[in-house]
Amino acid sequence: MTSAPTAMTVPDTEVLRDALGLLKDREQVAERLLDSSAKHSFDPDTELDWDAPLEDGKWFWPPELVSLYDTPMWKKMSLEQQQDLSRHEAASLASLGIWFEIILMQLLVRHIYDKPVTSAHVRYALTEIADECRHSKMFARMIQRGGAPTYPVSRLNHNLARILKTVSTTPGSFACTLLGEEILDWMQRLTFPDERVQTIVRGVTRIHVVEEARHVRYAREELRRQMVTAPRWERELTRISSGEAARVFSLAFVNPEVYTNVGLDRRAALAQVEASGHRREVMQSGARRLTDFLDEIGVLRGMGRRLWRSSGLLA
Repeated sequence: MTSAPTAMTVPDTEVLRDALGLLKDREQVAERLLDSSAKHSFDPDTELDWDAPLEDGKWFWPPELVSLYDTPMWKKMSLEQQQDLSRHEAASLASLGIWFEIILMQLLVRHIYDKPVTSAHVRYALTEIADECRHSKMFARMIQRGGAPTYPVSRLNHNLARILKTVSTTPGSFACTLLGEEILDWMQRLTFPDERVQTIVRGVTRIHVVEEARHVRYAREELRRQMVTAPRWERELTRISSGEAARVFSLAFVNPEVYTNVGLDRRAALAQVEASGHRREVMQSGARRLTDFLDEIGVLRGMGRRLWRSSGLLA
């Protein structure tokens, strides 16, 4: 990420191939993404009706995606308590999303720092940063609208992210980007069409899904390129750092305070979530498209693969 500035010459135009086939030209990918951004971008402040009242009896997250779903504790909860837990978990995930997107924006700025400023690749990165700014504000507004508190990650994870933002390699940055984007994207694709869910939450997830599709494409294409061109030590570090990020991400996915705030025993709730076969299947299903991709391009090897397994995201 700190290489000297170069023109868009051989490194960016040579024919590259990996297990998935030929890599597309970096500039052509960026131009297509810029065209899509021009046609399908949203301003959440005006696109969504933030003043509409919340709807009685509706969920803030599909019940099947709530962490305690189908556990003994869940079955003893009233419908009102279940829906309140969905409200708090939606706020927890939105808080996690803001934290992650702030990290991502810094990683993208680092990525383009040495790149030609007039390239489409850099222009798309700046476009994505603008998207992420809007998403972070949108998630914050959704938390406020639902009336739940914010749920920051632990101080340890907050400070670990400081290290990540400083030392992450380029392929490591894009691997972490996909980790944060693809699992939440899978859940949001189930959320925005679900009429059981609050309209404002469905609107937020719809915008995020449409715009994140471009971000995923950009990150996937660049990670493929980096895993072909990066030196061996950098590829090995990427495998380990992405596995460690997966472990941290799975632990931070739902803040344990959500259970306390709806009147549940936090330790008992965490134990039941950990033992839940349904929850394990949800998380692995959400990660499957990503883990299949990472496996094909050589990220899930050695110690990295063992870390991914320990995270619970890889079957």
